[in-house]
Amino acid sequence: MAGFRQRVPAPVDLAMVAHPSVTLLVDLSEGEGFAYHAHGRHGRGSVVIGLHPGAVRTGGRVGECLQIRLEPVAAAAVFGPSTGLSGTVASLDEVWGPDAGQAEDRLRAAASWDERFAIAVDILGRWLGTRPPVAPEVAHAWRRTLTGRGRVRVERLAEEVGWSRKRLSARFRSQLGIAPKHAARLVRFDHAAHLLAAGHTAAGVATESGYVDQSHLHREVKAFTGLTPTAVAVAPWLAIDDVAWPASWPVRKPPAVIAGTEPTA
Repeated sequence: MAGFRQRVPAPVDLAMVAHPSVTLLVDLSEGEGFAYHAHGRHGRGSVVIGLHPGAVRTGGRVGECLQIRLEPVAAAAVFGPSTGLSGTVASLDEVWGPDAGQAEDRLRAAASWDERFAIAVDILGRWLGTRPPVAPEVAHAWRRTLTGRGRVRVERLAEEVGWSRKRLSARFRSQLGIAPKHAARLVRFDHAAHLLAAGHTAAGVATESGYVDQSHLHREVKAFTGLTPTAVAVAPWLAIDDVAWPASWPVRKPPAVIAGTEPTA
């Protein structure tokens, strides 16, 4: 999770880059707050962004926002197995009901980001265990897809868990809300997007990420974000990933400022 604070008075307008996780954006602002736009739908306030949502833009006169990424297995444990978390953008109220407002009030009243992070962990922890767990075979298939950067074939995953491809695909989709093949595309795209952000050429990224050619990469980037590879390479969310989403919890949290937005990991 990460906290963002808008430090300039002008409205911001940012393209969200698809990520292999379910994303919660909790609006902690006063006034008009956070705005989002996806699939022709406009909304304000806290939002849940599912897997493979397509082109999503966020912004407005944001004061403070808490962003939480949940890997699909964890998201299923918090929200329940549901295809509704794939390809969708929904208000937090729609997903959590009255609990959403209570969570926002607790987080908004906190005196520091560290306190907010602790509250968020407590809130999510209360939901864990209240839903049926994801099958170990499905969890294994997801982990292998992630560690294999989307390049492990579905047939291989099925062999590893002792299921048929048809059974794995059906259970994977019903519990994580996305087909194994689409999950692999999303993970592969995420790897490619970060290579682009690191300054690699589109041709080199296509080869490194396992795309047929540069045109294939371009089509996938467009499908996941509505942007070109060039635009994805300079996306603010990717530029701060190493600060906002560390691989392990840091002893000292380094500050960073991107386009007037301050992420606090």
